[in-house]
Amino acid sequence: MRNVSDIIEQYLKNILQQSPNGVVDLQRSELADRFQCVPSQINYVISTRFTLEKGYLVESKRGGGGYIRIQQVELPSKEAIHVHIFSTVGEQIDQATAEGIIYQLAEGCFISTREANLLKAAMSRDVLKLKLPQRDEVRASLLRAMLIALLSK
Repeated sequence: MRNVSDIIEQYLKNILQQSPNGVVDLQRSELADRFQCVPSQINYVISTRFTLEKGYLVESKRGGGGYIRIQQVELPSKEAIHVHIFSTVGEQIDQATAEGIIYQLAEGCFISTREANLLKAAMSRDVLKLKLPQRDEVRASLLRAMLIALLSK
């Protein structure tokens, strides 16, 4: 059985897909009422599953009548993805950011689910048993090399 966070994430992705311009404005309290949860649960889902690394821009306005705006960011071409990889990965990258990039590429159908799973396995701190910052440097080099190889097909 899926948990509430998974259900909220799927709901938000569905309404984003139905939006003609890929943008939705939401009220935190309305979503909390809809899913019978506390507003902090909505915040958690949005802050962990709708990040820039995963292909989303989130704008939040608090207070009376406040809203959350979620916008899906599209990666237009392989050349743009190469630029995105080099600008995002840099000389070091942590595991969460690496997984976010992998997620975004899989969601955009630039890599398969199988390729994404293999990449995530290789990015794991359980596999890269090095001390920081060396671990993040090795992760960045590996991710960059593997993505360029995959996206050059």
